[in-house]
Amino acid sequence: MPEKPTLAEATLKLEYYCSYQERCHQEVVDKLYQLGMKSDEIDAIVVHLLQHNFLNEERFARSFARGKHRIKSWGKIRIVNELKQRHISAPNIKAALSEIDDTEYYQIFDTLAQRHWNSLTERDGQKKNKKFCDYLLRRGWESQLVYEKMKELEKL
Repeated sequence: MPEKPTLAEATLKLEYYCSYQERCHQEVVDKLYQLGMKSDEIDAIVVHLLQHNFLNEERFARSFARGKHRIKSWGKIRIVNELKQRHISAPNIKAALSEIDDTEYYQIFDTLAQRHWNSLTERDGQKKNKKFCDYLLRRGWESQLVYEKMKELEKL
């Protein structure tokens, strides 16, 4: 079993850990527990990271929302749920959602929906509709948007 790092070594490791990718508080605390640190040491390291701007929950939330929307084409519902799972506060979640431009949001939705609709090989209309809706709902898109789009594509 590897030796437990000193407070200074753990602080340096976590500075690096936070500098190459945005992290939330929960990820940092989990990492420190993996390193075998005690609660008072964890608190000291987290305070250090916050004071030196290595750790910023709002910045993490904004970056997370932008990335998951643009790269993975997630909808707002999935983004909110994932942020809640990471114990991000409501004001930070609201700030994160403000990062998503409405026109870009609907454009990505239309592209994703059209691509998925065309990729479905299902012949039965009801099964095709279910697969289409399940896919988009799983990715966190609003049900109203999904059902409207399904009806629109069904007519074509």
